[in-house]
Amino acid sequence: MVESGVERVSEGIHTEPLLKKGETYRLNLACAGTGSAQLLLTPASAGDKATVPCDGSVVQQRLTADKPVRIDVNGNATATGMIAWQIDKV
Repeated sequence: MVESGVERVSEGIHTEPLLKKGETYRLNLACAGTGSAQLLLTPASAGDKATVPCDGSVVQQRLTADKPVRIDVNGNATATGMIAWQIDKV
């Protein structure tokens, strides 16, 4: 495991993990509550945008660390609950 955490959906996830250039990682996200959240990676080449439903299911995203990566997950206006995340080296 490289990094992990749990946040309120209303506060979102905003992190810049220290990832090694050229390595590949897996981001796991799970939200429990109502509504959904949006995943945005910067730069866009690090991975795809995704919707994270707050139904307890796990959303996985592959990350490529060619440049520093910023991960933002923002809940929609009606989302409530908690969102957990974990980054693992593949």
